[in-house]
Amino acid sequence: MIELRKKKDFTVEVFTSSMNDIMFFLMLFFIITSTLLNPSMIKVSLPSSKSSQSIQKREINLTMTKEKVYFVDNTQVPFDGLEAQLKKELAHYPDAFIMLRVDNTLPIQDLVNVLSLGNALNAKMIIATAKSH
Repeated sequence: MIELRKKKDFTVEVFTSSMNDIMFFLMLFFIITSTLLNPSMIKVSLPSSKSSQSIQKREINLTMTKEKVYFVDNTQVPFDGLEAQLKKELAHYPDAFIMLRVDNTLPIQDLVNVLSLGNALNAKMIIATAKSH
């Protein structure tokens, strides 16, 4: 007997219309989380320097904005609680150093006040600078 009907070929289709939405939400998620993890997202104008050096040890970021707001690793800390917070951080990481990110418009006395806190804690401190052009 001869078959008169055609065999139907099945084709596989992948619907990708929702992939754009998924990729958009993933991209948005990664952009938001990367800005939260980066300690340099607190905007300060760093002093400039002709030379720079990179250090590969654990660092504790201490940021002072031009409004004299202090941040220790993205956590806002009043000046009165700064020494206690730094002592707590140094207890967790004894061989860490403190990276000072100080706005270049602040008076030198504000920097000296913070340096004296680090000196009292016997902490290694480094001043972050922007590379001059």
